[in-house]
Amino acid sequence: MNRSSGETLELTADVLIIGGGLAGTWAASAARRAGASVILADKGYCGTSGVTATAGPGHWWIPPDPPKLRETAIRNRRKTGAGLNEPGWMARILALTWESLPTLEGFYDFSKDENGAKQYRALRGPEYMRALRKLVDSLGVTILDHSPALELLQRFDGSVSGARGIRRQKGGAWQVNAGAVVIATGGTSFLSRLLGSHTNTGDGYLMAAEAGAELSGMEFTTYYTVAPVRSTMTRSMSYAFATYYDEDGAVIPMPPGPETTRPLARAMLKGRVFCDLARTPEDIRAQVPTISPNFMLPFRRWGIDPYKDRFEVTLHGEGTIRGIGGLRIVGEDCVTSVPGLYAAGDAATRELVAGAISGGGNINSAWAVSSGQWAGRGAARHAAENRAGVGGRPIGQAGLRPASVQRAVDLGATLSAIQSEMLPYDKNIFRSGEKLRHSAEVLEGAWAEFDAHAEGVGGGLLRTRETAAMLATARWCAASALARDESRGMHQREDRPETDPRFNRRIIVGGLDRVWTRSDYGHALELAS
Repeated sequence: MNRSSGETLELTADVLIIGGGLAGTWAASAARRAGASVILADKGYCGTSGVTATAGPGHWWIPPDPPKLRETAIRNRRKTGAGLNEPGWMARILALTWESLPTLEGFYDFSKDENGAKQYRALRGPEYMRALRKLVDSLGVTILDHSPALELLQRFDGSVSGARGIRRQKGGAWQVNAGAVVIATGGTSFLSRLLGSHTNTGDGYLMAAEAGAELSGMEFTTYYTVAPVRSTMTRSMSYAFATYYDEDGAVIPMPPGPETTRPLARAMLKGRVFCDLARTPEDIRAQVPTISPNFMLPFRRWGIDPYKDRFEVTLHGEGTIRGIGGLRIVGEDCVTSVPGLYAAGDAATRELVAGAISGGGNINSAWAVSSGQWAGRGAARHAAENRAGVGGRPIGQAGLRPASVQRAVDLGATLSAIQSEMLPYDKNIFRSGEKLRHSAEVLEGAWAEFDAHAEGVGGGLLRTRETAAMLATARWCAASALARDESRGMHQREDRPETDPRFNRRIIVGGLDRVWTRSDYGHALELAS
């Protein structure tokens, strides 16, 4: 049903999906196939926005036969996940990803190997997202492009009943009344210049928290990606073959395996760092233009051959994008702790599968495919039992409805404060209790000012709300890192270098006026059993 109220486009659907990236489109397709009417609202243009559209995503792709292949993969991931992931969730993801990707036949032109077998594991991001756009269009999903959501609607019983947002190109506002909502807005890198992440500002975290949702794993936000300086080209596959040099040309020793962030960050705190990709095998070089067609663009502009020439590099923080944290999942259908509200992809915690280390590209992609479908189906079931209709009230706070008297708040200065606590290597990679407490104090001060006085209007409405979301997210990250008084996985404390068995549990965080943390003792009991 469509209805106009002044400048507000008012719509009704069984399920509203907020976010049109990898998880959001899979969620929309699953909800529609389950018989629900579906509206998808995307901040950008569904099919081109989000981090997948600029990537060459692989998937956690393991055949079901012989069974020991998956059993071994799960066992190995369980070990590296530092005790915070669960075999059952990993098995479900491997199964559903294996089943799902071939269903894109007819929408995506899968490449073939030398034997003619179709290759489903690694896809080309731009074409992948175009295929998913075609899929949801074919299923009859209503798409609101360039229509960022600003706040959720909530009934008096606490259940979520839709959302409100703005129409950036057509003007005016929109409101969708829905029986259930899926948050698939991605994570946030705090605008670190990570490729494809400019629209990923943590909006879904804030909207869900305003409804009472909890988050988990927010301390695991120390993943950084190598990129050439003055570039957003954070495609990391080729750097597996990099050799790094300091300013004097001496080789910087790297540990075996993928963990290069800490030694690189230490070197960068001392001076400039350079690298070349001379060790890249010829067959990999030949595949790069297909897998990551944009990887070579900055080098061509600069007249650099990265396989021969040295070039300066930096590290871009990935925040919760290739970090682990997100909205806490309390059921197998990816429902949050708020009735009628579901989460998928980077908007949800990935501790269930990745544990305390990054899921990288393959596990995160498989999680988006799977969690999207579970959330979409779960939302469709909930909507079937809870008829959509008018009745919810808008609940947005920071940046929309100041707690005190409205007055101008410097958004640039607020963003700078966020980035100054969340991105520097010496604060975020090399953590300590003292540094984290200082960060928490700075962020609390910024929040007090912002929440009390900031009110987005006109062209500044969206950026004000995005800044509120990043600031709230930063507070939760700092609080969670303080609460985990140990080192585990990617969360490394210089003052607590050992892993402490007392923290064999997840850290749950929430709150807006006052941030709180608590331990997930249910998970701790599961680990002990």
